[in-house]
Amino acid sequence: MNITISPATDEELRSGELGRKLRHYNYGFVGEYPEQKYIRLNAKDENGRLLGGLRGFVFLYWLNIEVLFVEEDTRGTGLGSRLLAEAERQAVALGATNAKLDTFEWQARGFYLKQGYEEYARIDDYAPGFYLALMKKSLQAP
Repeated sequence: MNITISPATDEELRSGELGRKLRHYNYGFVGEYPEQKYIRLNAKDENGRLLGGLRGFVFLYWLNIEVLFVEEDTRGTGLGSRLLAEAERQAVALGATNAKLDTFEWQARGFYLKQGYEEYARIDDYAPGFYLALMKKSLQAP
């Protein structure tokens, strides 16, 4: 069998064929679940200046937060909490029951702890001299 490995084309990426193949394979283990849904939020001031935002997605009933950023001069105003709460609200509406993220020790670990997240693992020296905290939270009402 002659097999070649090459970069995926834009058309192949748009088709979503590879993701569908994996999803159908997974169905045999966990049953059918909704396709991945994205949550993309921006926070802007009255002049249109981007002050922060959140990027994430819901997959297998988990909200996966990829990026949450708030400009330094806006931190401490509650904007990060508002962005996170809105993402969690949207994720629950999409069927998510839990959330997860990772953050470097110099970033927002303390912020996420205050928002009800718990650190469940840590990768030391992910960046030289710094650990990466892996965090999660239940989105189900107690």
